[in-house]
Amino acid sequence: MIPSPDQQVEGANLTSPPPLKDPVCGITVTDKAEHRQEYNGHLYYFCSAKCQGKFAADPLHYVTAARTVETSPTKLPAIEGTIYTCPMHPEVRQDYPGNCPKCGMTLEPELPKLGDDDNRALRDFQRRFWWSLPLTAVVFVLAMFGHRLQWMDMATQSWVELALATPIMLWAGWPFFTRGWQSVVNRSLNMWTLISLGTGAAFVYSVVATVAPQVLPASFISMGRVAVYFEAAAVIISLTLLGQLLELKARSQTSAAIKSLLGLAPKTARRIRVDGAEEDVPLSEVHVGDVLRVRPGEKVPVDGMVTEGGSAVDESMLTGEPLPVNKRVGDKVIGATLNTSGALVISSEKVGSATVLAQIVRMVVQAQRSRAPMQRMADVVAGYFVTAVLVIAVLTFLAWGFFGPEPSWVFGLINAVAVLIIACPCALGLTTPMSIMVATGLGATRGVLFRDAAAIENLRKVDTLIIDKTGTLTEGRPAFDRVVPAPDFEADEVLRLAASLDQGSEHPLAETIVRAARERTMTLDKPENFESNSGIGVRGRLAGRQLALGNTTLMQQMNVSVASLLAQAEGLRSEGASVMHLAVDGQLAGLLAVSDPIKQSTPEALLMLKAAGLRIVMATGDGLTTAKAVAKRLGIDEVHGEVKPADKLILVEKMQKEGRVVGMAGDGINDAPALAQADVGIAMGTGTDVAMNSAQLTLVKGDLRGIAVARSLSEATVANMKQNLLFALFYNALAIPIAAGVLFPLTGWLLSPMIAALTMSFSSVSVIGNALRLRRSKV
Repeated sequence: MIPSPDQQVEGANLTSPPPLKDPVCGITVTDKAEHRQEYNGHLYYFCSAKCQGKFAADPLHYVTAARTVETSPTKLPAIEGTIYTCPMHPEVRQDYPGNCPKCGMTLEPELPKLGDDDNRALRDFQRRFWWSLPLTAVVFVLAMFGHRLQWMDMATQSWVELALATPIMLWAGWPFFTRGWQSVVNRSLNMWTLISLGTGAAFVYSVVATVAPQVLPASFISMGRVAVYFEAAAVIISLTLLGQLLELKARSQTSAAIKSLLGLAPKTARRIRVDGAEEDVPLSEVHVGDVLRVRPGEKVPVDGMVTEGGSAVDESMLTGEPLPVNKRVGDKVIGATLNTSGALVISSEKVGSATVLAQIVRMVVQAQRSRAPMQRMADVVAGYFVTAVLVIAVLTFLAWGFFGPEPSWVFGLINAVAVLIIACPCALGLTTPMSIMVATGLGATRGVLFRDAAAIENLRKVDTLIIDKTGTLTEGRPAFDRVVPAPDFEADEVLRLAASLDQGSEHPLAETIVRAARERTMTLDKPENFESNSGIGVRGRLAGRQLALGNTTLMQQMNVSVASLLAQAEGLRSEGASVMHLAVDGQLAGLLAVSDPIKQSTPEALLMLKAAGLRIVMATGDGLTTAKAVAKRLGIDEVHGEVKPADKLILVEKMQKEGRVVGMAGDGINDAPALAQADVGIAMGTGTDVAMNSAQLTLVKGDLRGIAVARSLSEATVANMKQNLLFALFYNALAIPIAAGVLFPLTGWLLSPMIAALTMSFSSVSVIGNALRLRRSKV
């Protein structure tokens, strides 16, 4: 599984190097960074290939800049242990709040905390907005109606507007100019470049017109003064502040799913002491091995095993399972699930960051901070977009100045400002991250965990699904059937030897054999030279004898003849049982049959997947006869039996070469290579950590119906991202020409920079709002 926060902190204390800075963009990196380059005997590290390319083109510039310019924002007090990151650039990570050096966006906590409303950026913008709003309103009224009301002569009015607009620009709008300057220093032009240039140009021009009107042409004079545009600059700043308020509030909603998951955990647990007394303790004080009582109506505090009592436990909040699951002595329970009826006593097995709930939260956070392949196109477009807008703004200014009606240069300035303001690339950058954040949160509440954004985008393309049998199609909790001894061997001795050897294996079939021997109170010996051949069996020495337990492939490798019990083995397999051969010193000692019932949800899941057009293929290490018997019951036509891990990998590669988009579903170590090779690997949450680490999608409950849910969510998310992308591109394609004044010759319309600012602000909010619609998707 994903390393826990405790493990990460411990590793950092022991091995992490001191923080390093990317000399191009100023992002904090480590010496583990993929991109690096040596210059003058010093090794520099970079957050991306793009930054490395810039450094290679002019290393002296960046080395000098790194020594003389502090590119990171002023540090604000940070929440202890909190990492801040950018929604658009997840590679940006730092331990204090601030702005992204690439896009200027306000960084947000990587993992939101339950009940944490400490959104300092939001509070800061609120304070600046409400304090500047009255000043903006007065400046606006003076500019629009001052010449009619004639409260003062126009030259004096210009000075009054200057006095009112200055605090708006230099205090309320200061964060925008800071971000704009950082974008220039970091050579990462963005929306703040445009806003700071636009408002700055309008303000500086107006200051010159007020303080030294004589330096400007007479054609600039209107209504007894040189025209000023303090109101445009002030209103744009106020509207941009308003847009940031709306955006930050909308962005906070995308973490609602994580907060709801965090809110599932109870705050306390009822611990039973050694003397039998009971006490309520904070959840943080519960340790592995503690005995806990869970009363009816209470939440299970941590992951554990039932040692006393029985009840029905509602696991829907974590697994999506609609009905409560009956729990008895020996059954596992998951922390944060709800005990509905009877009383339970459990022994805690996983606490803190090791619980299923903590792992789910970490996987959701990891997926939310990853980048979708579709984002690459948006990044390429945005990379050229700001430069193109700057060129268009200059051309607009010149075209109006030379060819427009009088006062032509004033018209040119205002339209150029409108172009700069309305062409905000922020909406373009938010198109996919917001959809991914909402989708991963929604999936988590349905028991579906995506590892990254690429998995969400690719799952809808899968047309072939390869499925393992044991633990995937079946329960993975097999029941021991029988022993068929070979001549000269006793059944009990065969079982004892097999169970002794299987103690070192974690395969579900091995666990079943060991449990059967212990139920018969057999004494098991510890094997020597234990060796696991994933997918085919195990080998080792016991009391001086060489033992091997596995399928016919393992027997063939060891030149052990199985002919004497071949008929019995085929008969058991035809009934759907898994058959293992035990060889002792190169001689067949007997057969062990284990039956693994098919999951109740499997037939329905396969019908759903077939209805979606998927080609279903079974690949299992079990014997071909057993595999075909199970496949026949489930209506699966294509079956591959007795396949080793390498064979599953080859099967995936073969189908990929045929042009298939392959999904692989499995739960064991032997499935890991195929899970990693598949276009989308799908692991059962009830399986091994190795399988889950190799997969891109985890089904918490191990229910294959989750694949249909995840596929539906994938389709809805990609459609939502395309809508956002189309909206952002269409908006800019339509807005920029209008702001430049192309409609003026036909209609006499000009777009005020203030209207442009309002439109720009709401474009980003619209994209986020569309992404939030995913929360209502029926998946």
